[in-house]
Amino acid sequence: MPDATPTSTIAPNATAASATPRVPVAVIDYGMGNLRSVARALEHCGAVVTLAARPADIPADARALVFPGQGAIVDCMDCLSRTGFDGLIREWIAADRPFFGVCLGLQALFGHSEEGNCEGLGIFPGVVRRFPRNTALKVPHMGWNTVDFRAGAPLAQGLRASGEAFYFVHSYHLAEVPPGLVWCETEYGFRFASGIWRGNCFATQYHPEKSQSKGLQLYRNFLTHAAAL
Repeated sequence: MPDATPTSTIAPNATAASATPRVPVAVIDYGMGNLRSVARALEHCGAVVTLAARPADIPADARALVFPGQGAIVDCMDCLSRTGFDGLIREWIAADRPFFGVCLGLQALFGHSEEGNCEGLGIFPGVVRRFPRNTALKVPHMGWNTVDFRAGAPLAQGLRASGEAFYFVHSYHLAEVPPGLVWCETEYGFRFASGIWRGNCFATQYHPEKSQSKGLQLYRNFLTHAAAL
């Protein structure tokens, strides 16, 4: 497993892999979080990235929408509501257009979070719970941990089905998620859904942009998938 705590996996002058198609991608800019590192990682993998602070900023030719996330879900949901991104995200996923959510961008897709007793977008059934306080687990769950992909999971080209390491930073996790929605799982005191997938919608609790070569491979797979639709 990698040893370093990553701050960024992409050098500023890194170039995209020539084999990856150039895909127009909009990255939601809600004023906080890790959007710059996500944008750089996507560009490295072949995306043409537009940072969108409002739905009107999304280019007409955007093939995919990416929702990065770090911070508090209450502030995030307030921004989505004020800008109209709440409705846009619901419509985008309902239309089965390629979507990738990261960390808070995963949690916001569900109905309710214990963080701030906050309502999410309610796109998928499930709740977001805090890791237990009365155990030996360190909270937040931060650092490298392994991921097990569901059998036959998409976007797994170049990745091991079980035991691949990705980087996590979170105090809350998905719970009560329908089994058919689970894309991958991780063990941290117990097994939890660390990624979900339905149609062309994908989201991870871990940070591909902080996960070195394996995270970049996941983004490349997503871009290739989006380009083929």
